[in-house]
Amino acid sequence: MTVIAHLSDVHIDDRRSADRTRAVMDYLDGLPYDLDAVLVTGDIADHGLPAEYELARELLTSRHPTLICPGNHDDRTAFRESLLGLPGSAAPINQVLRVAGCVIALCDSSVPGKDEGFLEDETLDWLETVLAGTSDRVLAGFHHPPAPLRMPFVDGIRQFGEERLAGLARRHPHLAGFVCGHAHTAAATTFAGLPLLVAPGVVSTSRLPWEHRRHPDDHVYLEQPPALAFHVLDEDGRLTTHYRTVTLASAE
Repeated sequence: MTVIAHLSDVHIDDRRSADRTRAVMDYLDGLPYDLDAVLVTGDIADHGLPAEYELARELLTSRHPTLICPGNHDDRTAFRESLLGLPGSAAPINQVLRVAGCVIALCDSSVPGKDEGFLEDETLDWLETVLAGTSDRVLAGFHHPPAPLRMPFVDGIRQFGEERLAGLARRHPHLAGFVCGHAHTAAATTFAGLPLLVAPGVVSTSRLPWEHRRHPDDHVYLEQPPALAFHVLDEDGRLTTHYRTVTLASAE
């Protein structure tokens, strides 16, 4: 059994976002058992600034193996240099983590200068190579959901060109499912016949369309606590998800 913590959309830029991220990471580090992985699916920095990534690098350090991908608020060059400690480049940031019985592939769905997502051919080729290179179950992740979540604002800036990803999924039956962020809400649906599991936001929670009739321009709850998901992949390939909120130590 593989247990993976999944958080998203920390949007590091001020004390509030840092405190919420720290609360989630402290909760994970305080667990009585080791996790197989911690995934952070994008929007690490709010403005893509080196200083934001330097703080994020400190905050996202964990005793558990951690894998991080960019989102639409991120800058690839600064992400590489200040968060990952790698030479700067504007190429997609795709990373893989192999744990017992499972391979996790985080793909870069960001499009520089745009809010919507798209998997470049380079990224799809990379993911195909990862899938072809293992017989273990593979969990693929990215920032942008490749299917509508019935949230008009989010659906307008989701991942497009998704039919290419669906075709790849059909060629690799050991692909267990997909995880993503971007929506700032805990959600579960399907894509290409597989689970598509959305992590809640750490920095904020999106209002659903039926929650903001009186506030049509207000899409965000700021007062709700940060939250995360736990994905459990068992020996039969079944993917089960649990969601948890995290209590903040003090009022924001």
